[in-house]
Amino acid sequence: MNYEEGSEYSLMDGDGFSEATLTESAANVVPAGGRDLAAEGMFEYGVRVGFWRIMRLFAERNWPMTIFACALALERHPPAAEAIREAGHDICCHGWRWIEHYKLTKEQEREHIRLAVESLQRTIGSRPLGWYCRYGPSVHTRGLLVEEGGFRYDSDCYNDELPYWVLQDGKPQLIVPYSLVTNDSKFGRGVFATSEDYFQFLKDQFDMLYAEGRTQPKMMSCGLHLRSIGHPARAAGLMRFLDYIGKFEGVWVARRAEIAEHWRATFPYQPGMEQIAKVGP
Repeated sequence: MNYEEGSEYSLMDGDGFSEATLTESAANVVPAGGRDLAAEGMFEYGVRVGFWRIMRLFAERNWPMTIFACALALERHPPAAEAIREAGHDICCHGWRWIEHYKLTKEQEREHIRLAVESLQRTIGSRPLGWYCRYGPSVHTRGLLVEEGGFRYDSDCYNDELPYWVLQDGKPQLIVPYSLVTNDSKFGRGVFATSEDYFQFLKDQFDMLYAEGRTQPKMMSCGLHLRSIGHPARAAGLMRFLDYIGKFEGVWVARRAEIAEHWRATFPYQPGMEQIAKVGP
């Protein structure tokens, strides 16, 4: 679950425009300098309605989630932070705010990481163990995460279907890759038109990975945006997918931190491991 609403670009936060990405309208239709109250309302829907619907779907199945949480967003919505704590979902930090880190200077990015960690420690009660930028990292991001020292993994890669190790400034860093392929953001780009489109696409992805899983491990990441998948006509497709995968044996619906710790325990870093090619035939 991507919890972004409340940390996006806005005039109230001094950005000069209202964010409209992944809403029901074209981005930034209101000229810069004016508030886009329609877009603001669509973002607000995500936390007023969509969040609770997605939380309910997972609670009914007693399944965990990882929350890609923008720290300021949860800071501004204490009831959501409390619900996440009580449900036992884990946090992968999605930045201090929902902005592009590759637009920040190195010093600005270091400060955003610090602010994010401190904020989530206050609102959730523990520090985040994972990190994922909006869309993509800067050239400094991974080095700054290693410098900070508390992140057990980051997900700022789209280049594999399994975790792997890299060396960053001479220190091993675990990568738990993410994917935009099975991501509900495709509703906003017109790739998915109906809940059936969404369900069928995720089902096809799962079916092939499950078949390949007979001989090697596989991991599937599904990104959920509250202001998108949180609407009933889209959440219906998510519900069908959750029920579908629940019928299969050997499927682990896991928190991202659990995947990272499993990989650390099963495939601990050894010198030279970062040069090993990805698992495959």
